[in-house]
Amino acid sequence: MEENCLRPGESLEELFEGGLKIIQNKNYYRFTSDSVLLTRFVRAKRGEGVADFCAGSGIVGLHFYALAPEAVSSVTLFEMQPELSEMSARSVALNGLENFTAVCSRVQDIGREYNEAFSLVLCNPPYERGGFENADYKKAVCRKEITVTLADIVDAARRALKFGGRLALVNRADRLAEVLYAMKSRGIEPKRLQFVCGREGAKPYLLLAEGTKGAKEGMEILPALVNARGDHF
Repeated sequence: MEENCLRPGESLEELFEGGLKIIQNKNYYRFTSDSVLLTRFVRAKRGEGVADFCAGSGIVGLHFYALAPEAVSSVTLFEMQPELSEMSARSVALNGLENFTAVCSRVQDIGREYNEAFSLVLCNPPYERGGFENADYKKAVCRKEITVTLADIVDAARRALKFGGRLALVNRADRLAEVLYAMKSRGIEPKRLQFVCGREGAKPYLLLAEGTKGAKEGMEILPALVNARGDHF
């Protein structure tokens, strides 16, 4: 029955928690450990209304929900590529999740009906610079800032968040100053920060950051996280 929902190039994979499943396609960008690290970094609050920006196949929204289903009231998956958005909608249907919605939209074009609608925005954005050169465009736009920038994402999060709502994202460690400035300059005060290393004592390669709309200054710096498995979880 489950295999009947799959299309050419697709496979069905189990998530790491909650017994949920997700459809992946070898012809599109497949999720890496970044998404899982982000969902484990954020602490879910009861009644959480969640937006997943640059959702891809829906991994961040699905995994975050799997970690705390009793706390999350709704999840909206925003993805600009129609094929990925439709694929995430089928994953949602496959898992019988009635409190999920898949919306095909660029982050910059999210409608006004979503203004101040969410208590939490999660985002594993494209964070490599440069063009896609000879890379497959469908995969490149998920990795590189071709169609959306960090500033675009934080602007959209500011509009979508309620006062006191949070934005949590993952990015390259060497873009720390840019991430913190993008949040702070738009009224989203950085409150939690954690670096990710490939091994103990190594130079960080990723950062996990969380900011709160309208909060006072003061940031918690967590101990560095060691992700020895590298890119894939």
